[in-house]
Amino acid sequence: MRKAATLITTAVSAATLLGSLALTSDPAVAAEKKKALSVVEQGKQIAFNRKKGNCLACHQIAGGTLPGNIGPPLVAMKQRFPSKQALREQIWDATKRNPNTSMPPFGRHKILTEDEIDKVVEFIWTL
Repeated sequence: MRKAATLITTAVSAATLLGSLALTSDPAVAAEKKKALSVVEQGKQIAFNRKKGNCLACHQIAGGTLPGNIGPPLVAMKQRFPSKQALREQIWDATKRNPNTSMPPFGRHKILTEDEIDKVVEFIWTL
């Protein structure tokens, strides 16, 4: 009886250890997964990330959960902005077009890097 209990305990411990190893995040694996994502998908992740772009705090975006309503819904972006550059400038520093905006200047205040802004622009442009 003791032998069976010991065997079961060992099996459960081994399964737990293997399960925890599978959940361990390996930076190399994470980097490969990130490379595999399209630029648009990377931009979406940044835009939806509450610690990065956090666009959902103020905007309603298709596919997002718990959107805010301070800013306009992000739809028909190609019609609203004549070029990707105009959209990028808005994200970089919205106060240039509207000094009273509540949108933070993501580029000017270095909230996002140049690369992150480019990826967010690619995502938002698809909406």
